[in-house]
Formats: sequence, C-alpha cells, structure tokens
Amino acid sequence: MAAVTTRGLSKHFGEVRAVDGLDIEIADGEFFSMLGPSGSGKTTVLRLVAGFERPTAGRILLGDEDVTGLPPYRRDVNTVFQDYAIFPHMDVLTNVEYGLRVKKVDRKQRRQRAQEALAAVRLEGFAKRRPTQLSGGQRQRVALARALVNRPKVLLLDEPLGALDLKLRREMQLELKQIQRDVGITFVFVTHDQEEALSMSDRVAVFNHGRVEQVATPVELYENPASSFVAGFVGTSNRIGGGAAQQLLGTPGEYAVRPERLRVVAAGASVESGELTLPGRVREVVYLGPTTHAIVQLDGGTTLTVSRPNTGGVAEPPLEASDRLIAVALRRDSLIALSGRNQETEETA
Repeated sequence: MAAVTTRGLSKHFGEVRAVDGLDIEIADGEFFSMLGPSGSGKTTVLRLVAGFERPTAGRILLGDEDVTGLPPYRRDVNTVFQDYAIFPHMDVLTNVEYGLRVKKVDRKQRRQRAQEALAAVRLEGFAKRRPTQLSGGQRQRVALARALVNRPKVLLLDEPLGALDLKLRREMQLELKQIQRDVGITFVFVTHDQEEALSMSDRVAVFNHGRVEQVATPVELYENPASSFVAGFVGTSNRIGGGAAQQLLGTPGEYAVRPERLRVVAAGASVESGELTLPGRVREVVYLGPTTHAIVQLDGGTTLTVSRPNTGGVAEPPLEASDRLIAVALRRDSLIALSGRNQETEETA
C-alpha cells in the first residue's frame, strides 16, 4: 500500500499554478525526495500533504484514507522545518515530549517514548541540555526526535539541512538516511540540493513549474533523464547539438553528456576504440580538490566542461588554458539523446 497518494492535485494562487495536476504515489517505508528549483511547487506539495494548505483541486490519501479535507492535527503526519522551531526555554527532553503532553499522554509513557526517540537520533545523554548548548546538527536531531516521538506514518521534512554548513550537512545526510532505515517510517524530503536528493533517496521526483518531470531512482535520474530539464538540473550536463552533433555523429540532434564521461587528449592523438573526438581549446582550468574541470571551447563555439579526477597519475597530459589545439574524446554510449524528449520545460525554464 502507498503511504501517500495524490490524484490530480492542484494548488493555484491567483493566476499562478504552484501545483498543476500532480499524480504521485509514495511507497510505505520509502525515503522519497522532492527535488527542484525555488518556486517549482515542491514545498507547496508538502504543505498540502501536511494540511497547511487546501488544494484547489484533487485528492490526497494517506494509506487508504482520503485526508483532503482534514485539518493538520487529524492527519497521521509530522513535519520538520528548516528552522527547527525548538523551544529555547525547555531542555531537550521537554522539547521532545511536548507533542505527547499536548495529546495528554501520561508522564511515565511520554518520558519513555521521548527517551526512545532521543536514542533513535543518537542523542542519549543530551536530555537535560538546553538548545543553546547544542550544535546545529544536534538541534536538527532534536527537531527530528520531537517529530518521531508521535510515531507518525509519514514524516515530512522541509529542507531541514538548509541552515547547516556544508560539512555538517553531508554528515547529516548519512545520519538521516540511517535513522529512516532504523525507524522504518516513510520520509518525504523536500530539497533544492541535488546531492542531498541523490545520496539519500530511494526515489526522487524532479519538479519544474508545478509539475513532475520524472520520478525515478537516483541512478535512473542521472543515467537516463526523461527530459532536457532533468538532464540539466540533476548533476552537471553538457549540451551537444547543431554543428557539433553533426560533426560528431554525422547526423543532427540534441544530446547531453556528463563532464566525467569526457576527456581531453592531444590534437591528433590516437584514441581508444569506439571513441569520438571534437577539436577545441582549453579556455579555463578550475581546480576543485577531488577533480579538475577544464572549460573547453569547441571550434564551432560550443563550450563543454570536462571533469578529470585528481588521482595523482601522470598518464594524461596536464590541463592548462591555452590557444593550443586539443580534442575532447568521448564514447558514443555516453551521449544521452534529448531529441524527442520533453523540450517544453526547457524552453520555459
């Protein structure tokens, strides 16, 4: 049984179609992410599922129960927000217990359940601390424990890692996924960060202009994007079309190729069997620690980004910006055909 189902779900704000006819099913126990740029409709969907907004049209089901007209407190969901909303005058345990106290759960039971929730987020021993004594990641986990203590069927997370620094955010991505596995609750996670979505999710829905472009596993999204918008938004993607595609393949068309599937070789150098080449010049080199990016301008004017891992090997020539002619080599099976896929969203994005 699906944990969350939307059927024809729409939300309009005047002339703005924030959500436009959404049909989606989220499996029970799934870590499901809604990914997209600002204004794409993902947070509005979360608020509709939570009951904070009323839909213009369509239905929302939690399990087999239609909750479209129910207020938030009658839906078996909890929400974790980016700002955590932890009470600063309460210690950690009291914060976590708060929802149970509102529901008039007796003191002994709520204390036990709060301690279990703290254990689930690995905060045993922090019960008597105040929020000001916690790091950003610890406060985020307190907010998570407070949501989990109510034992909801679905946990909604609205960009909960957005306020954390990069290193801590990456640590918490792994923590959240492990917590979700441990507790077995359906997580619906909203983010605009593609790395978060790809690293944490069982499946990802990519939003654009109130609609879903594709729902797929992270691997499927990256390796086989359903539209040019998905190819450009999920990961870095080069576009090859027009004269470059004609020169490369002998036929016109529009293609995408990932930077790590390209390599820079000396002009006229022999290449591996099955590789194709395009002549150009390295215009800029960007060092990024684990990788180095070469910005290559092809003879026809197209610009490509080539990513090379910094492994310390010397098998390939050094990357440097110059007017010296080089070639970009790639395999034909690295090309993702975009011709015939959804072009409308690309033109309006």
